[in-house]
Amino acid sequence: MGDMTNSDFYSKNQRNESSHGGEFGCTMEELRSLMELRGTEAVVKIKETYGDTEAICRRLKTSPVEGLPGTAPDLEKRKQIFGQNFIPPKKPKTFLQLVWEALQDVTLIILEIAAIISLGLSFYHPPGESNEGCATAQGGAEDEGEAEAGWIEGAAILLSVICVVLVTAFNDWSKEKQFRGLQSRIEQEQKFTVVRAGQVVQIPVAEIVVGDIAQIKYGDLLPADGLFIQGNDLKIDESSLTGESDQVRKSVDKDPMLLSGTHVMEGSGRMVVTAVGVNSQTGIIFTLLGAGGEEEEKKDKKAKQQDGAAAMEMQPLKSAEGGDADDKKKANMHKKEKSVLQGKLTKLAVQIGKAGLVMSAITVIILVLYFTVDTFVVNKKPWLTECTPVYVQYFVKFFIIGVTVLVVAVPEGLPLAVTISLAYSVKKMMKDNNLVRHLDACETMGNATAICSDKTGTLTTNRMTVVQAYVGDVHYKEIPDPSSINAKTLELLVNAIAINSAYTTKILPPEKEGALPRQVGNKTECGLLGFVLDLRQDYEPVRSQMPEEKLYKVYTFNSVRKSMSTVIKMPDESFRMYSKGASEIVLKKCCKILSGAGEARVFRPRDRDEMVKKVIEPMACDGLRTICVAYRDFPSSPEPDWDNENDILNELTCICVVGIEDPVRPEVPEAIRKCQRAGITVRMVTGDNINTARAIAIKCGIIHPGEDFLCLEGKEFNRRIRNEKGEIEQERIDKIWPKLRVLARSSPTDKHTLVKGIIDSTHTEQRQVVAVTGDGTNDGPALKKADVGFAMGIAGTDVAKEASDIILTDDNFSSIVKAVMWGRNVYDSISKFLQFQLTVNVVAVIVAFTGACITQDSPLKAVQMLWVNLIMDTFASLALATEPPTETLLLRKPYGRNKPLISRTMMKNILGHAVYQLTLIFTLLFVGEKMFQIDSGRNAPLHSPPSEHYTIIFNTFVMMQLFNEINARKIHGERNVFDGIFRNPIFCTIVLGTFAIQIVIVQFGGKPFSCSPLQLDQWMWCIFIGLGELVWGQVIATIPTSRLKFLKEAGRLTQKEEIPEEELNEDVEEIDHAERELRRGQILWFRGLNRIQTQIEVVNTFKSGASFQGALRRQSSVTSQSQDVASLSSPSRVSLSNALSSPTSLPPAAAGHPRREGVP
Repeated sequence: MGDMTNSDFYSKNQRNESSHGGEFGCTMEELRSLMELRGTEAVVKIKETYGDTEAICRRLKTSPVEGLPGTAPDLEKRKQIFGQNFIPPKKPKTFLQLVWEALQDVTLIILEIAAIISLGLSFYHPPGESNEGCATAQGGAEDEGEAEAGWIEGAAILLSVICVVLVTAFNDWSKEKQFRGLQSRIEQEQKFTVVRAGQVVQIPVAEIVVGDIAQIKYGDLLPADGLFIQGNDLKIDESSLTGESDQVRKSVDKDPMLLSGTHVMEGSGRMVVTAVGVNSQTGIIFTLLGAGGEEEEKKDKKAKQQDGAAAMEMQPLKSAEGGDADDKKKANMHKKEKSVLQGKLTKLAVQIGKAGLVMSAITVIILVLYFTVDTFVVNKKPWLTECTPVYVQYFVKFFIIGVTVLVVAVPEGLPLAVTISLAYSVKKMMKDNNLVRHLDACETMGNATAICSDKTGTLTTNRMTVVQAYVGDVHYKEIPDPSSINAKTLELLVNAIAINSAYTTKILPPEKEGALPRQVGNKTECGLLGFVLDLRQDYEPVRSQMPEEKLYKVYTFNSVRKSMSTVIKMPDESFRMYSKGASEIVLKKCCKILSGAGEARVFRPRDRDEMVKKVIEPMACDGLRTICVAYRDFPSSPEPDWDNENDILNELTCICVVGIEDPVRPEVPEAIRKCQRAGITVRMVTGDNINTARAIAIKCGIIHPGEDFLCLEGKEFNRRIRNEKGEIEQERIDKIWPKLRVLARSSPTDKHTLVKGIIDSTHTEQRQVVAVTGDGTNDGPALKKADVGFAMGIAGTDVAKEASDIILTDDNFSSIVKAVMWGRNVYDSISKFLQFQLTVNVVAVIVAFTGACITQDSPLKAVQMLWVNLIMDTFASLALATEPPTETLLLRKPYGRNKPLISRTMMKNILGHAVYQLTLIFTLLFVGEKMFQIDSGRNAPLHSPPSEHYTIIFNTFVMMQLFNEINARKIHGERNVFDGIFRNPIFCTIVLGTFAIQIVIVQFGGKPFSCSPLQLDQWMWCIFIGLGELVWGQVIATIPTSRLKFLKEAGRLTQKEEIPEEELNEDVEEIDHAERELRRGQILWFRGLNRIQTQIEVVNTFKSGASFQGALRRQSSVTSQSQDVASLSSPSRVSLSNALSSPTSLPPAAAGHPRREGVP
């Protein structure tokens, strides 16, 4: 399906339509063009063409109440006619493409060139060969048979290059495959609620078909286009499609159009699905941007490059197996600065690369000079023309040696090690309930110094139960007996709870015998419904008597109101409103309260204060959330002005106040203790009452009585951090955050402010790395701002999941601790690999360099170097990067951003082992022939056969690396390097495997590897010298690092480098909009003009498909969003879309200038 070009795709669907069109009352084309209209235009069109939304439902053969029958043939037919709800993904890169990419590596290219020159020269036998006068003394002793073998070196280099390329490509390929697997897993977990055959069911998003009746609620990400049929107070954030950050209010008679990829910010309701997949609004844009097929790539390369950003911003409507890995990465390019580890690694690699280049250049220069001086000056040979090829051959040999030095110096295994380590960790973290969406989040987590956690559901079980109640002037410490409550009060209470809660919230019988009843929907409401059942009443009959369609008006819960109210029409035409919400907020609006006799009596402010003291505070100090239930009656005429909320939600009569308990998860206190031991501060940010929050924080162990800490409410927090003008000041935040442990009654903005304040703080010498957990739609900004955002897999809304880096599949705080452990493990794995790799590099470079300068020939040949490179890079990265984490990782403090990758201890190990290896290799090089009584390999002629002498050196070198790999398993100077070695089977396999291959190379490698077979006693010596590494490791461990002040660390990020330029700008913007507005406006204007040109090209391209223009007119606005205008809700956003969208949708005045838009 992905291969099909879009035009085919559409024409195929149109063919289907013409044949099947009759079965349904409207075709896909009609519905698609309908969805392109907005607001009043759409309402008019529906009226003219269909009558009303009910009629559309009838035409689509679906019932607004019962939904589709859900039979297989019916669903199949709908999929055939109207398409399926997924966007065909871009084809993944083929293996060959990946091979081609791997070949782009500079060092490999240099090697290839050198090898080809070497090959060419070995086949070219110049007439001057026989001329004795040409070559220097070394060139004469050449056998006929050996001359033929000259091609072997070139061929072997090429072969090893091919090896390296294949390994790299295979790694990339498996990474991509894993990523797609991960994506498709995220997709399968994305479910949506629809009504089928009268039953409310959850189905995977891809299963949704046209005609489905979907239930939408606060926090959903709409999976398809549809028409609003019934609901209350629905507000939608359509910024991902239109760039307008104001929330759009939806209603059946004014604006019923619901579009895929938009976020429900408030309210709930039902919609009938009218377009899915490629035909939905998001789908059309995706297709325009070439995510739907490869065809466009050729047509509008330019457009695609510029608009990729916009398309990726609306990732919600996922493709079949989850967009392309690269797109996903592109989408997050701007999300965070480079992760700490990557920053340090890049820097280190550059440093090493420079050193390697210098060394290799010097090597080549020395060799060439030595040769020319020796030949033409010392031996006074003339340069004969027929000798030129021979000389060139020498120069090529020198060049190859130089390149070899460079190849060994550059640790190209680094990216590989990082990839393997991350991919391995991500796979294993799945088992620990962490679904990682962005690879680097995994490693950032190891550096976390602060975690801001939600309370409900993360620290607590999110199973609410009412345990105390205040009804009819009595404070019951446990659930009261129904007979003790006045009958009239009881009836009011049951009605107030049953009607004034989402009808999707239910309590179902337990799945297993003896288990607790299942709570479905909003947990607080479940607690209240449970209270009704505990009072031996039933809420179902009340609901069936007053079905959802009959509710007159609903004020849904949001973070501003902190209450929910429902208005119903009484039999006598008057109105009654039931309200419930946070007790301190609802009680402020009560002017009466029901007495024990069920009569309403006056409730004065001083009664309220007394109640707060006597009832609410004691409940809160037990860690209970207090909810107040109230009601108010309105006369039938004049009908109240329902939009004037302040007057409506006032003068209530309090029915009761209940205390809801949400018990702390049993494993949380231990997990928090581990965090604190590991140097991570846990802060609790919650919307609850401060007393409740404090009580729970003590239970969890976030605060310990008697310590010096702060617990603040959102209001107080804001008062302290703002100056007289009401602007937030960083210095003020710095005074507060180090001691702040609990932030109660906080709004989502407070959470964002706190996270940003901690991250931007320069109060500590290390920049804080902050992790945040969130589940609500409004947590999006904080999740995006944090270094690592955790979203809740079960309770989290789609919006929160979109903004997060890691999804906790079990909503449990202790999984965060596991993530910290894995993150630290990644960091340590990389360090282990570096420690090993750099030792090899230092030794190999010095050996090749000095050997070349002293004996004009590197003791380690190019092919041998490449083999060493293979063990060092690929195999070692596999072996060391897959070490499993241990609990001991949680006993140290986080490394922080400025700590160098290579600590002093590691530097000590690297240099110490390098000294050992160099001493032995040079000993073998200069006196080895005497020790083993063999021919010296030094000063051998150009094509001489491999000597045992150099083979022993090569073999010893490899043995030392093998045993040093075991030493590299510990980086903090531990003594026992074998600790837990058998827990890592990969490591053992690789060490043994490398050993076996080494035997094969030495004994049977022959000419290509420049090896000659060794005797057993020679082998024994090699292994013995290798074993010496382990002993030497113990010697090094004895030297105290503190004495070695002169050792430099490497790979450190300084404060300046760490924040790229754009980051700085971004922060300034967040602080002060006005100053930057003009400049930003201009930049966006230029960008906008640039985009307009692109758009015109695209329009021309798609002149063929009529409906595309409709799409483009509107979508040009989407593409105008540049990457830095983040999709969810960046604190400052300027919209260019006004200037770009079709003139019909805007008054001419507005079209001219970019306007400032606030965030909800």
